[in-house]
Amino acid sequence: MGDRYYVTDSDLSARFPLYTRANVGEVFPDPVTPLTSDTTLWLAELGWRDAWCYLNASLIRLFGERAPGLSWQTMDDTFFGAQPGIPPYETMDGDVRPDLTEKIGATFGWVFAQSSLADLTELTDDRNETIALREARPDLSTLSDIELWERYMSLVQMHRKLFAHHLFTTYMATVPVGAISAVATAVGRADLIMPILAGIGDVDSAEPSHAMWALSRLDPDSAEFTAAFERFLRDFGSRGPNEWETRSPTWETRPSLARAAIDRMRLAPADADPVLHNAERAEQRRAAAVELLAMVEGDPATHGQLAAAIACSAAWLPGRERTKTNNIRCIHEMRMPMRELGRRMVELGAFDEIEDFGFLKRDEVPQLIADPHRFTDDIRTRRAEYQHLQELVPPFIFVGRTDGPETWPRRDATAAQLLAVGDVLTGLPGCPGSAEGIARVILDSNDPTSLEPGDILVAPITDPSWTPLFVPAAGVVVDVGAALSHAIIVSRELGIPCVVSATDATRRIPNGARIRVDGCWKRRSLPGDERGACSGAAVGVIAEALFAVVDLPCADTL
Repeated sequence: MGDRYYVTDSDLSARFPLYTRANVGEVFPDPVTPLTSDTTLWLAELGWRDAWCYLNASLIRLFGERAPGLSWQTMDDTFFGAQPGIPPYETMDGDVRPDLTEKIGATFGWVFAQSSLADLTELTDDRNETIALREARPDLSTLSDIELWERYMSLVQMHRKLFAHHLFTTYMATVPVGAISAVATAVGRADLIMPILAGIGDVDSAEPSHAMWALSRLDPDSAEFTAAFERFLRDFGSRGPNEWETRSPTWETRPSLARAAIDRMRLAPADADPVLHNAERAEQRRAAAVELLAMVEGDPATHGQLAAAIACSAAWLPGRERTKTNNIRCIHEMRMPMRELGRRMVELGAFDEIEDFGFLKRDEVPQLIADPHRFTDDIRTRRAEYQHLQELVPPFIFVGRTDGPETWPRRDATAAQLLAVGDVLTGLPGCPGSAEGIARVILDSNDPTSLEPGDILVAPITDPSWTPLFVPAAGVVVDVGAALSHAIIVSRELGIPCVVSATDATRRIPNGARIRVDGCWKRRSLPGDERGACSGAAVGVIAEALFAVVDLPCADTL
């Protein structure tokens, strides 16, 4: 590869050397295929062969340092969580820019003025535009091969616009989170942060779970279920595992994925209804906000800023999830013409699988249409390499450079030291509440059948395709994650106790062990832990002489 870096095949920055899969791993949990990397310009022309996506965390930190009221530490907490091995920020020449700080401050003033998702009209316009795409989808079987490709490429520009809106909204969502966190921490009530950010409502990525719950209450053999399921696929058929990748299946292309999740919900008791849990969290949000505001009544400036932050969190947190959903709908409409092209290539014997279109580069697709068998061998080679990369876990962060895929651990590898009686594994609180149940370590959201109602879902990372698994689960534990992670946002919406940044939980928690999740900040002693740990999210396990605990560090150490 010469001087090219094998993880991204793109130039790495010496000025901004810290890269991370935090957050972006929720968008692309699997390697990126050639077609996705080569036709989506915001991916910065990532090389397809080893294309795991990374964000430049140095730039995220720089934004925190320049933004009034934020800091590099705030951005780390928001995007990284509590992952080990993250180096401290070091100021470099050019980092301090008062002129840019002033401009960011002016933007923040506008951010605080938005108090509901309805205020973010551009995101609603995007939502309507992407819904209209599905409604206006032509009969793809009547289009020529080249027309299918032209339809795909015509939607790339829309995707770029939608993704730009997603990036902006993501950064602005850090503003209310940072302001609320700063005040709560300053008055010694970090336990109020998560309740204030819970139960907001209007979270688009949680909507399918509410719809699935309603379907799970119907007779699966009834005409009513059949009609409702058809509507569900039309409304939410774009969702699925690794849904930002056009090669991946969705609920429309593989309805059995949605049916399996509905079947799991069908086994859950009536009190697992996500609407009920959300109502509880909404009341907790109101009470926590009143309590924290009362503590700063004597400081009008702080009180006013806190009130504005709480109000605008109701716009920006669900707004961020809306931008994701808007992108997903657009990507799905890009996916469907390529699947039709793939189907035709399978009929011709040029593809082994419909999804093989993903292993082509942009410039190769017109050549394929002219000569369908030209890339058959190349596609098989690329698919084999892709499948090998899927079995590996890339580094969560790296500075400058890192070792290649041959050094990465396998996804299914078991940690050298499983949790045992009295062990403690640290994590961060995602959603308040506690639960106890059997740990189900699930590495792939494609198959939810091993998760029973009342189990604790233990996952490596979650994207929206995992959301239906949250509903029957009593609690959720995730290897990575932070304040704006999908797992936290959705668990708060659905009212599921959640722990994130529980490093190596999927490899250290024995599958089938009984564990306890406590998603609240509070000081107490944990069984088997003589230190009287300051905890907030705990996973305790009791099963066949096994007891393990996933605990939080003290709030003042974060």
